[in-house]
Amino acid sequence: MGLFERVFRGSDEMFAKAEADVNALVAELGADAPMTMPDTAYFLACIYAYLGKKITTVGELQATLADVKAMMLREPRTNSIFSSGVGTAIAAEMIEACKYARSSAPYEGTSYHGHFTDAEVRELGVPLVTRDIPGFVVMIGPAPSAEEAAETIKGYQSRGIFVFLIGGIIEQAEQMGLAMGFPVRVVPVGEDIWSVGHVISLVVRATMIFGATDPGDYDAFMEYSMDRIFAFVNAYAPVNDITVACGAGAIKMGFPVITNDTNDMWAVPKSLIIHTDTKDWIDTSLEARDIKIKVTNIDIPVAFSSAFEGEIIRKADMQIEADGSRVDCFELVLSKDAHEIEDHAIILDGPDFDEFEPGSKISFTMIAEVAGKSMQSDFEPVMERKIHNFLNCVEGVMHTGQRDMIRIRVSKAAFEAGFRAKHIGEVLYAKIKSEFDTVVDKCQVKICTVAEKNKDLRAMANQVFDARDERLKSLTDESVEVFYTCTLCQAFSPSHVCIVTPERLGLCGAVSWLDAKATNELDPTGPCQIVTKHNCIDERVGRYEDVNEAVQKYSHGVLEQVTLYSIFEDPMTSCGCFECICGIEPCTNGVVITNREHAGMTPLGMTFSEMASMTGGGVQTPGFMGHGKHFIYSKKFMKAEGGLGRIVWLPKALKEQVRDRLNESAKELYGVDNFADMIADETVCEEDTEQLLNYLTEHNHPVLGMDRFDF
Repeated sequence: MGLFERVFRGSDEMFAKAEADVNALVAELGADAPMTMPDTAYFLACIYAYLGKKITTVGELQATLADVKAMMLREPRTNSIFSSGVGTAIAAEMIEACKYARSSAPYEGTSYHGHFTDAEVRELGVPLVTRDIPGFVVMIGPAPSAEEAAETIKGYQSRGIFVFLIGGIIEQAEQMGLAMGFPVRVVPVGEDIWSVGHVISLVVRATMIFGATDPGDYDAFMEYSMDRIFAFVNAYAPVNDITVACGAGAIKMGFPVITNDTNDMWAVPKSLIIHTDTKDWIDTSLEARDIKIKVTNIDIPVAFSSAFEGEIIRKADMQIEADGSRVDCFELVLSKDAHEIEDHAIILDGPDFDEFEPGSKISFTMIAEVAGKSMQSDFEPVMERKIHNFLNCVEGVMHTGQRDMIRIRVSKAAFEAGFRAKHIGEVLYAKIKSEFDTVVDKCQVKICTVAEKNKDLRAMANQVFDARDERLKSLTDESVEVFYTCTLCQAFSPSHVCIVTPERLGLCGAVSWLDAKATNELDPTGPCQIVTKHNCIDERVGRYEDVNEAVQKYSHGVLEQVTLYSIFEDPMTSCGCFECICGIEPCTNGVVITNREHAGMTPLGMTFSEMASMTGGGVQTPGFMGHGKHFIYSKKFMKAEGGLGRIVWLPKALKEQVRDRLNESAKELYGVDNFADMIADETVCEEDTEQLLNYLTEHNHPVLGMDRFDF
């Protein structure tokens, strides 16, 4: 039959299924029935991206069938094959969309994930640009055996690759007891091949969110996915015709397909790879997509990978726990002179994990002592904050909190594999030495599990923390001589530039001024470049001649100027992976802030996804601003428009996270007490601005006395 004919047959089969499902949906619900996907501002994303059409009703979906059919050209040319493959992917999205027209949660009660929300897409932004997620694999199965399926999935997971599962391989993974879900980056998407539409939807939304690609610009979407999204497909034999057609679409997007099916297939270098030994697929796949994995060898008995960062360890699965809210615990990084340190010394003072009863809550402290000619005390908290990421990458270990409010859980499975206290030291040593190698020459780790000693050690640590806090309080935008750029996200948003200052951290929430300073010291030619601040044009809005020159240079001429403290006048751009989005609410003369985790509506009549779609991709959008959570209580937050006193609405969970610091800043700026209680949340109102205004009036919110916005 031939490869071309298999693609066309598969496209025809997928289209016939889509056409039948859509027509049945119209007959059932009517052409005017709404057609939406949950928690997205991008409609049916594949149709929106490739055809430029916003599908809002079932009738509009039906009308688009003709456009999809036109893409499936039956001509024996390579271009026709690829076009037909993309049409197949769109048809797959249409099939899945029919399910969501009938129910907002069609996969509820199953193990399948289905649709990815915009928040999930944005959550991938930072790990993608930092290469903690070096790529994606779509595995279509079943594999030759459940054991091989588990081994391959775990192999990808240990390399940080995000794994999407489709078909019978999901049942194999369940059979082998693998943990699955978005947080651990192994997602069972769906049982049928058309669930691949959800993966393509994620890809094209990433292109719109981070790349600011215009809907309908077919070539731009293909170029972006080819150059910036590192994905590939593993398709186990026997591969049916529909899967072959989907593979043609994947290849058009730049995603190689690796298969062991030899039925009417021929190899295409770097695109269609026929490799019969499926146990070698990991290396073959990574090589095909030019994915380079940086491996840090750590002497521990369990896997180490960023894929385990979202792992949750329940109480029933816990072997041991350190909880700083109940017993004395802390984590600390201290600078020492070189002669005071024995490199790679892991010193345990007290009983090890196997000397405690299962389920015990123990006192646990750890001090990483570092020395180096270029080491600075300002780097200590930067390294310290990384401990959270380091330990969460350990399979079977969960870490939350920081300083003396940490909690660490070790699972029974990790304990049974041999994981002990010294292995925490091994992780800290290996990661600190590898990630901070230009400033750290020697590192030793001290761990103590003796409750009596840890009480005194905790008191010592708190003295260090208090001294740091005083130092941080003195770090203001006025007190430092330089700011820094952060262009890390340009891997996905080529024109976006963050200007990081002591009082305005990066919008992703992950890069403070001290982080940027350390990054510049570690990598002088890297993403954090020094920005001098000698020539202030307008202090009120935070406009600097030097900053404008920097953004012009590092945005490659796309941006001409930005302000640091205004949401109206040339606001800073966003890449798409911001923690929060802020928007003007004209009825109350204030601003509404929501965060990625909040799925509900806001008084702007928009969800996070809809607000966030107003900015991103390195474009300036006056009236909207992406930012980090900690910027909310900064005294420079919207300083030009009156400051944080403009905040009238926050999601309740976010408000509780920033309450204390927000109250402290508001007291200093406006002389008000308990400012957080003056801010409404979803328990007061969601969309009703009249209720919002009444609440602000009842609580005498300071925004009521501020000048009206000058739009």
